[in-house]
Amino acid sequence: MVWFRRTTHYLFIVVVAVNSTLLTINAGDYIFYTDWAWTSFVVFSISQSTMLAVGAVYYLLFTGVPGTATYYATIMTIYTWVAKGAWFALGYPYDFVAVPVWIPSAMLLDLTYWATRRNKHMLILVGGTLCGLSLPLFNMINLLLVRDPLEIAFKYPRPTLPPYMTPIEPQVGKFYNSPVALGSGASAVLTVPIAALGAKLNTWTYRWMA
Repeated sequence: MVWFRRTTHYLFIVVVAVNSTLLTINAGDYIFYTDWAWTSFVVFSISQSTMLAVGAVYYLLFTGVPGTATYYATIMTIYTWVAKGAWFALGYPYDFVAVPVWIPSAMLLDLTYWATRRNKHMLILVGGTLCGLSLPLFNMINLLLVRDPLEIAFKYPRPTLPPYMTPIEPQVGKFYNSPVALGSGASAVLTVPIAALGAKLNTWTYRWMA
């Protein structure tokens, strides 16, 4: 019975990770690199770090096994690469979709949980902060590797993008307001309460299971 319960837990993680990725795609942040590039980087950083934290913390505490957060992020990454391949098969350029970098931030959550001997509160405070700080940094490196995002934004606009939202001369490559610093700072602050929400979801889950 124990093996069945564990298997069910991990399959449940797969299902939610896939749905989290779909939420990313539907939210429009999925291909923000090519549509709005630097303009929406801060919004993207906040949405992705909080989405990762709530799911990763929930399942990390649900299983109690360090490594679950990385497992969760890996599923999201693989699924997104599949979607990237689908866009490429439709005739869009390879750089039209840049896969968000979730795994390193998830590894920091796992490391915090393991290093603090499975302390839930340290996971929320320290792990949540590290997740929010690191995700914008890794994703900015990812963005810098995209081939001329401004050219691709105008040449291959997102099909679902309304005409009034067509990109207008975004400041690509200019750090006037430092989107990395603003994204990291805002994410570090907001990811902590969202990580606490992920931990709280366990209480509701256990009550539901009872």
